[in-house]
Amino acid sequence: MRVITGLARGMRLETLEGNDVRPTSEKVKEAIFSAIHFDIEGRRILDLFAGSGQLGIEALSRGAERCVFCDLSQRSLDIVKRNVQKTGFMPQSVICRSDYASFLKGTKETFDIAFIDPPYMEGMTVDALTLCSKVMSDYGTIVVEHPLEVVLPEEINGFKVYRTYKYGKLVNVTIYKKNTEG
Repeated sequence: MRVITGLARGMRLETLEGNDVRPTSEKVKEAIFSAIHFDIEGRRILDLFAGSGQLGIEALSRGAERCVFCDLSQRSLDIVKRNVQKTGFMPQSVICRSDYASFLKGTKETFDIAFIDPPYMEGMTVDALTLCSKVMSDYGTIVVEHPLEVVLPEEINGFKVYRTYKYGKLVNVTIYKKNTEG
């Protein structure tokens, strides 16, 4: 896994090993950032279920102002920290150990872009999306990676499906925008 472009272009990132993790593939990551690349510079990012931190790091590499990496797993957060240090983005990063619901219910921050990529078989995607929509800015974008069988709502708390992309037989990426005008 590597950073695609920007300040940390080409840097290899560490990933978790094992069957209980599922890093976003290079192909899917490239497609996500192609879809939102004009929205990143100067924005506040939330990388929820951060895993290795690759989505937040990619956003920072492309000029995002700040990223909060949130994950419940200390193993994941240790890798996020090493990856953030390696890429030089520690000053723009906050690494937070919390479950998604506690973090989203307790944060006072608002975010411009959120990446939601929960464990597929845990059934938390819609709940995470619902809670996340409440901490987003008025021009926010939420990117949700989910299995094909998880049906997401067309609209949630003012966020509407902007685009849905299908990758292979397993993965959908649904992008929500609050302000779809302009």
